[in-house]
Amino acid sequence: MHKRKIYLDTSVISHLTADDTPEKMRDTLKLWEEIKQDKWDVIVSRVALDEIDECQEPKKTTLLRLLGEIGYDTATETEETDALVDAYMKFGVLSRKSYDDCRHIAVATYYNCDIILSWNFKHFVNFRTITGVQAVNKLLGYKEVLIMPPPMILEGDDEE
Repeated sequence: MHKRKIYLDTSVISHLTADDTPEKMRDTLKLWEEIKQDKWDVIVSRVALDEIDECQEPKKTTLLRLLGEIGYDTATETEETDALVDAYMKFGVLSRKSYDDCRHIAVATYYNCDIILSWNFKHFVNFRTITGVQAVNKLLGYKEVLIMPPPMILEGDDEE
């Protein structure tokens, strides 16, 4: 059976320790357990790793330790991802202020991820960004990538 390829943006990784948002933290920890069960192929970009590297201690060390608990491939930026970033900004998907967010989306698109997971509703998980990314990707010949928060892919309980 084909496993879906998911891209984890920095907000997902950072919510592993987000005591101030217990529901999001709980869902993220549940996602982590499902990832450990090898339910998806996971991509983390150098962009996310660099953002984690900018975190204060002890959060930085904790997040890197938690990342070490899962299997993932590290995706790097290329000339093609840079061109995608430029296209997203040219077509108004996100503004220049959201350059790093465009980098996440471009890397996930270029590496053929099926889903981008994010808790960033301001820049990622919203109608404008999702439809804009789909339009630009289609225009440039890339496949559709879904953008959603982690709870949307979690396996639910069968209890009613």
